[in-house]
Amino acid sequence: MNAFEVKGGKTLSGTIVPQGAKNEALQIISAVLLSPEKITITNIPDILDVNLLIELLGEMNVKIERPQRDTCIFQADDVNVDYLHSDAFKKKSGRLRGSVMLAGPMLARFKKAFIPKPGGDKIGRRRLDTHIIGFEKLGTTFNYDAEDGFFHLDASQLKGTNLLLDEPSVTGTANIVMAASMAKGTTTIYNAACEPYIQQLCKMLNRMGAKISGIGSNLLTIEGVNYLGGTTHSMLPDMIEVGSFIGLAAMTHSDITIRGAGIEHLGIIPEKFQQLGIQMNFVGDDIHIPAQDTYTIQRYLDGGVLTMYDHPWPGFTPDLLSIVLVTAIGAKGSVLIHQKMFESRLFFVDKLIDMGAQVILCDPHRAVVIGLGNQQKLRGITMSSPDIRAGVALLIAALSAEGTSIIQNIEQIDRGYQYIDQRLMNLGANIKRVNG
Repeated sequence: MNAFEVKGGKTLSGTIVPQGAKNEALQIISAVLLSPEKITITNIPDILDVNLLIELLGEMNVKIERPQRDTCIFQADDVNVDYLHSDAFKKKSGRLRGSVMLAGPMLARFKKAFIPKPGGDKIGRRRLDTHIIGFEKLGTTFNYDAEDGFFHLDASQLKGTNLLLDEPSVTGTANIVMAASMAKGTTTIYNAACEPYIQQLCKMLNRMGAKISGIGSNLLTIEGVNYLGGTTHSMLPDMIEVGSFIGLAAMTHSDITIRGAGIEHLGIIPEKFQQLGIQMNFVGDDIHIPAQDTYTIQRYLDGGVLTMYDHPWPGFTPDLLSIVLVTAIGAKGSVLIHQKMFESRLFFVDKLIDMGAQVILCDPHRAVVIGLGNQQKLRGITMSSPDIRAGVALLIAALSAEGTSIIQNIEQIDRGYQYIDQRLMNLGANIKRVNG
């Protein structure tokens, strides 16, 4: 098992470029199954989850050319549909929750699919209900086979319908959109997720010949078509990386420029970090975070303590709450972090407490951070990364701490952040991979 050895307390400086969006990539790459024609995708993040999905497609007989690490040319003209019911697929997909995204395009084009029980982060329950119920209302029949551990889906009569989602699930919306794109008739999805990832997927499908309207809203209308063709697509910059780098700059009192941040697609992310007192300058599509000795958490107009919580887009993404929490440790003032979506995502705060942070874990969903500013530095410890976002939050803490930290289980970090150690070393960080 690899680990990061981090010698903290160093001020960083320089420019960093965010990778392509991980969450977008899992949807976009799955969508190549919708067409037998060539689809070229650029700005692909070179990370474990995405590379696993690309490997899966290759094992399904999808032709793949990779002229550069961030570019793939896919052609799904000879797909082995039954591979999705194999032990090999079950084993590999168990490491990748994103494999569920293959079901929508498989149902649309090949009229059947198999979904194993989901894998991925250990951050609480992640329901498949939105996916399955949506497919069922489109005319898919399904049953769960306890012996082989697969959901068996049959979509020989896939037809348009009116859907009201019980939750605005990003992956659920994407899966249903892909299935509905080739269903007979018209489908409406109300309470659809409208994150930039979904907008990007819908725009790509429309370039392939789909008829999707309402993009950017929570009401999507999809007129089914008989055929989808090839296209080209480029991923947005990863908004979670952008937020992570803002937090890193603040915690290490560093002067950092995030180049090509995709500012128009960040929503309220910059504003939320500004509420922690972090200054930033917007120059074109770059974000410059100047070095600050101190930053102070804002209070509400009536003097109340600030609360930060996750909410469906255009609210604040849950993937950045771990980063906000660790960033608040270095601020002056207090903030209540309310993680509504995942009940186990705040459990990593025990490691921050061991480092000297003043954090009160109220329950599985809420934590109070009492920022001490420069009064007390964190101290380096040995710890383990429980999930992708908590892992990077711990890495930010380690870079700001005095002494040496060892972060184990960094495979979790590698799932979502490409070459993160190399890119941080380019900013002046003292970090290296060791056997943990």
